[in-house]
Amino acid sequence: MIQKKICMLGSFAVGKTSLVRRFVESIYSDTYLTTVGVKIDKKVVTVGVREVTLVLWDIYGEDDFQKIRWSYLRGASGYLLVADGTRRATIKKALELEQKTREEIGPIPFVFVVNKSDLVQEWELDPAMEAQIATMNWAILRSSAKTGEGVEEAFFRLTRKMLG
Repeated sequence: MIQKKICMLGSFAVGKTSLVRRFVESIYSDTYLTTVGVKIDKKVVTVGVREVTLVLWDIYGEDDFQKIRWSYLRGASGYLLVADGTRRATIKKALELEQKTREEIGPIPFVFVVNKSDLVQEWELDPAMEAQIATMNWAILRSSAKTGEGVEEAFFRLTRKMLG
C-alpha cells in the first residue's frame, strides 16, 4: 500500500481542522478549537486501482505571533494551502506560505483551497487577486467544510498530483 503525508497549511481559523474532520469523519462543528502543534489523522482512499493511505498533518495556523515549524513538513508528499475567502489577509498569508514552503522544502504538489464558500457573499477575494493567483497556474478550489462542497475534490486532486 502507498502512504502519503499531506500537510495542512494556512493562517489560523481558515478551516484546516474543519476540512480534515469533514474529509476523515464526515462531520462539521461550528465550535472553534485552535490547533496546538499538530494533529495527525489517517484516511485510506482509492485512486484508480491504487489504495493510498493519506497521513494528514493538521498544523497550527501561522500568524504574526506564531510561525510554522518547517520540521513538521519534512517528508511531506504534498499540502493543502488553505485560505478563508472572507478574510483577505489569509489569502495574502497563503501566497507568502507557498513561497516560503518552496524555499524550505522545495517544490512539492499542492492545491490552493479557498474555504468558506458557504459565505461567498462575504468574501474579500476580489477579481484582481483572483487574476494574480490565476497567473501562477495553481490548482485552485473553492470549498466549504460546513456544507462539504469541494472537500473530497481537494484531497483527491492533491492525491492524484502526488501520484503523478
